[in-house]
Amino acid sequence: MTTAALICGVDEAGRGPLAGPVYAAAVILDERHPIAGLADSKKLSEKKREKLAVEIRQHALAWAIGCAEVGEIDRINILQASLLAMKRAVESLRLIPAQVLVDGLHCPALAMPAQAIVKGDGSVAQISAASILAKTARDAAMIELHLRYPQYGFDRHKGYGTADHLAALRQHGASPVHRVSFAPVKAVLVKGGGHD
Repeated sequence: MTTAALICGVDEAGRGPLAGPVYAAAVILDERHPIAGLADSKKLSEKKREKLAVEIRQHALAWAIGCAEVGEIDRINILQASLLAMKRAVESLRLIPAQVLVDGLHCPALAMPAQAIVKGDGSVAQISAASILAKTARDAAMIELHLRYPQYGFDRHKGYGTADHLAALRQHGASPVHRVSFAPVKAVLVKGGGHD
């Protein structure tokens, strides 16, 4: 493969949370503008992620974000929704990549060759960049949702099943952005804590 071949990295953020969409990003880096400090987004501080996200958006040859909404997650399951978000991200790129490298075990159905790489977010620069964009985009979306549903504390836990979040779920019931197919949310709904 020539160095000029466009390689796209893809990763998702938000498979585990009990609320909010799942996000994915697709990034084609520019070899002429290497970005220092790329790593798995989970290993970076929030401040460092935000700084790198700005650099990636400025210097990448192409990048795009895709997401799958809560209704889609509940309808087709979180794995399929993650793959759908990835497919949307790749298909939104302004350039068509020659190859797609995806973090994890599964690849979305794409028109170009794709390869899944376990722990790719820590070993492949393009996937690291995608993991940073997906995470920062999702965090921003969860802060927006916090403004609509402040009682759940989405700005703090970003929808993950922390003790605070589970306590808020029990107290307030599930919101329209909670994933009702996820066991902890389902348990609250069974007890009668509906969408408020």
